[in-house]
Amino acid sequence: MLGLKLPTDPRWVNIVESNISEILTDHAWCEQKAATNAISIVVHNSERQDLVTDMLSLAKEELEHFEQVHNIIKDRGLELGRERKDSYVNELARFMRKGTGRVESLIDRLLFSAMIEARSCERFKVLSENIDDEFLSEFYRDLMISEAGHYTLFLKYARKYANGIDVEKRWQEWLAHEASIIANYGKEETIHG
Repeated sequence: MLGLKLPTDPRWVNIVESNISEILTDHAWCEQKAATNAISIVVHNSERQDLVTDMLSLAKEELEHFEQVHNIIKDRGLELGRERKDSYVNELARFMRKGTGRVESLIDRLLFSAMIEARSCERFKVLSENIDDEFLSEFYRDLMISEAGHYTLFLKYARKYANGIDVEKRWQEWLAHEASIIANYGKEETIHG
């Protein structure tokens, strides 16, 4: 369904389990950044009422996820660490087309967002199926379903507003590029690391 070219090695979960505090902090900040991304899409596309409505809902949901992860951190007697740089996302962002028109920029922003959601969904699936912590296994299974919905929402809007842009071709380019990036990750206790 996701079309990802390179699956996450399930042994990544062993790295995650060695430092649950770090994965939870990283995850919390990923949710905050996802909410910020949705709001940024609203700010730059305020004339698209349906997109605005759905991005506002998505931003609220991402903030709820942030709160859920934060509550897990507190319940476990851990502390929300400082925001982390997400090298994977930063590398993906460099693939977005610059200096193009508003529609082209929107389409690439939506595909960029879909790509992150697809990989997060896949990582949550790997976590849910392989982590020994029963509570986190269920938590990540639920989030996997949510991320899949976000992924399809971004793709839906990319297709809707394509206005002559070959979204399917560009999506395949994104998938290929993401595979070249993710090949260097999977060695850290972070959602995309």
